[in-house]
This record gives sequence, C-alpha cells and structure tokens, in this order.
Amino acid sequence: MFAKRRSFTPLDAVLLILLLCAAGFVVYRITARLQYTWNWALIPQFLFRYDQESGQWVANYLVQGLLTTVRLSLWGGLLALILGLGMALARTGRILYWRLVARTYIELMRNLPPLVIIFLFYFFLADQLIPLLRLDTLVKAASPGLQQWLAALFTPPEQLAAFFSALITLAVFESAYVAEILRAGIESIGRPQRDAAQALGLTRRQSLRHVILPQAFRRVLPPLAGQMISLIKDSAIVSAISIQELTYQGTQLMASTYLTIEVWLTIAALYFLLTFPCSLAVDRLDWRLNRQR
Repeated sequence: MFAKRRSFTPLDAVLLILLLCAAGFVVYRITARLQYTWNWALIPQFLFRYDQESGQWVANYLVQGLLTTVRLSLWGGLLALILGLGMALARTGRILYWRLVARTYIELMRNLPPLVIIFLFYFFLADQLIPLLRLDTLVKAASPGLQQWLAALFTPPEQLAAFFSALITLAVFESAYVAEILRAGIESIGRPQRDAAQALGLTRRQSLRHVILPQAFRRVLPPLAGQMISLIKDSAIVSAISIQELTYQGTQLMASTYLTIEVWLTIAALYFLLTFPCSLAVDRLDWRLNRQR
C-alpha cells in the first residue's frame, strides 16, 4: 500500500524555532559587531517602479533580472533536455562511433569547470558563430510586432546575440548531466521489456518511443527535475559575461547602493521563490505517478 504523506510534527516545530533563533543571532551579530545599518526601505523600489509616462507600475532592476533568469532557465532547460536525450540515445545505441562521441562530449563537459566552459563558448559563439548567423541584421529588419515578441520571449533585440550565446552555453553544459540521468533511466529498463517490444514487431525506434522512454522518464523524474532546478541556480554563472540576469543586477545594485546584505538577501529570496515551487510541483507529480503505478 502506498505510504501516507508525512505531516508536520512537534520535532519540525522545534527545528523551525531553532533555525529562527539562529537567524536572529546572525542578524544581531551583524548589527552589533559590524555596526551595520539596515535600510530595507530602499529595496522595494528596485523591484518595481512607477512609470510617470504610462502611469503604471513596471518591473525594475531585480524583477527584470528575475525575468531574464526565468527565460534563460526555460529555454536552456528545453535545449539541455533535447541535447541530453540525443546524447543518452547515442550512448546507449548500437553504433560504436556515436557511443564514443557521446561519451567524449559528456566526460569533457562534466570534467571542466563551468566558468571555463562559459568563457570558451561565449567568446567563440559571440565572435564567430553569432555574426555568421547575422542575428542583429535580421532582428533590425523585423517588424515592430516581431521585435516585441522576441523581447517578451527572449530579451530586447539589442541584447539578443549575447543572450543566445549564454543560452547555448548553459544548455551545452547542463545537457551532459541530463544525458547521464537519462542514460541511467534507459538502461534501468530490463531486457524482458525490450524482448516483448521486439516480439510485438516494434522497431527499435517504436520500442523507444512507446515502451522504454515513457518508463525511463518516470523512473528518473526526481533526479531530472533536480537537475532542471539546478539549472535555474547555475544560470547565475552567465553574470560573468554581463548577461543582465538576477545575480548580475544584484551585483550592480550592490556596487551603486552599498546595501550589500539587503540586496543579496532579496536575491536569495527571489531564487528561493523561483525554485521551491518547482520542487513542490515535482514532488506532487512524482507522488501522483507512484500512486497510479
């Protein structure tokens, strides 16, 4: 029988109280020992500001950075999933050449520091590949409506080349970990499942699509979702190449306002509000799938 979900217990309450006490002690030490002057009243204006021309509240630096982080995470996660699935299929395939290519790619991405990969891919893509695609010319020649859609889905047209460079770099780095997770899921499907699919007359592609991959995705859902959530946090790396996501905006605000602790606590809270609901949604989905099974 499927186990009941654990409820809030007195031990949880005690641990929560201890965490709050520890947080209060840290705040006291910062205020008393460092003589730090808190100024939370300035933080809301960096989230939203009132636009005099439109007469509306619009997103300011931190919320704009948060939206850029969301766009990077969504598109980067989609590309990483597609590329990782391709590498996982190549790694578990029958052709030796593609197995070697996939393993070389995965081992290379997993054993290089992410910041080094970011710089290598960024300068190559920004200086060599992106100009060949003539993105700037195509965007400038597009209609105003298309430019608005590009700004809403990706980034403002003037930042599109740098955004795509960071997006591809992030997807390439994360896809190596996604590939290993999916490979483990594919190889966890027993031989009888494959033999049964072959006995029914299914080709290898059909057995992958209808038999193996659905079961593999269900089995690796928790680690795969964890990697996607990790991608949201790893997107902070692209601040090193001046992509105006949440961490980059926080760095600029800290340098101009000197509200070091307030700014970084706000950024930490925004990251938490972005990742924690994703964790709850994945736990709920995994619970429903296990209950159905």
